[in-house]
Amino acid sequence: MRKATLWNWFWILLGLLYFFLPLLATFHFSLRARKEALSLLAYQQMIEDTRIWQALLYSIQIGLLTIGLGLLLMVPTVYWVHLRARYLRPMIEFFSLLPFVIPAIVLVFGLIRIYSGDPFPLTNTYAGTDFLLIAGYVVLTLPYLYRAIDAGMTAIDVATLTEAAQSLGAGWGTILFRVIVPNLRSAMLGAAFLILAIVLGEFTIASFIVGLRAFGPVIWQVGQNRAYEASALVIFSFLLTWILMALINFVARRAVVTSGPR
Repeated sequence: MRKATLWNWFWILLGLLYFFLPLLATFHFSLRARKEALSLLAYQQMIEDTRIWQALLYSIQIGLLTIGLGLLLMVPTVYWVHLRARYLRPMIEFFSLLPFVIPAIVLVFGLIRIYSGDPFPLTNTYAGTDFLLIAGYVVLTLPYLYRAIDAGMTAIDVATLTEAAQSLGAGWGTILFRVIVPNLRSAMLGAAFLILAIVLGEFTIASFIVGLRAFGPVIWQVGQNRAYEASALVIFSFLLTWILMALINFVARRAVVTSGPR
């Protein structure tokens, strides 16, 4: 038993070293922007670069719109499948896995090919490219969004809640938004923060549709020209992602505590 415990701790420590050593090396490199001295010069330059913050704000806005559109499409679909069309679950699960099989580069070239001319010339305007980017991100994050909503829907008794609400005279809209959605808060919030983290770090789709307006391509360009500032930006992106993950845990726990047994 003791030998097994030591062996488990060995693999845990090995995994932690494998994960954190590159981050520590990147952080140390980001402090060497000033010769022969450790300094926060790279972080200062990063903070003073308004283009980075504009791109970050733009990507956050795109992420929030992606979350809204994805939830609006997926929650009613998964609810209906669980309630009336369980035979469709294998097909929906298959389609939700396609973004893992089809590379993002294929998706973005397909979008550009179809929507760069008549009858839908969406690539000719900022609003059109924003919509294409959001649509592409909805497809890209479909596996995570579907599984989060499906797990949350499986955890509740959809049929009983629906029948109870109908017996009280509730319509379909009331049932969905006032009965089902409140019971999916944890799943929806988890999916939302995960989607936002993916959107902030995505490069392929953003670089071909909107270019340097998005956060991912800006990180890439900074890395091509300014090594120390790029390292600082990587550390910042890592901390931002972990903050989002911490918010998932915090909000999910608050949702469980505030909802409680009913």
